[in-house]
Amino acid sequence: MKELIFEVMQESDGGYTAEALGESIFTQVDSWDELKANVREAVQAFYFDSAAPASIRY
Repeated sequence: MKELIFEVMQESDGGYTAEALGESIFTQVDSWDELKANVREAVQAFYFDSAAPASIRY
């Protein structure tokens, strides 16, 4: 996979959720800056034993 796309939703409390399209990767955070870091961490954990996508889009 060359690219992984996340659907990002802003919650009513101001936080964010991000869910990968086509993969079982999900994260929930309080700020946009946290979102980027958590998405990268979740992707690395999901692909711990295989090659991760070269690109991540939000």
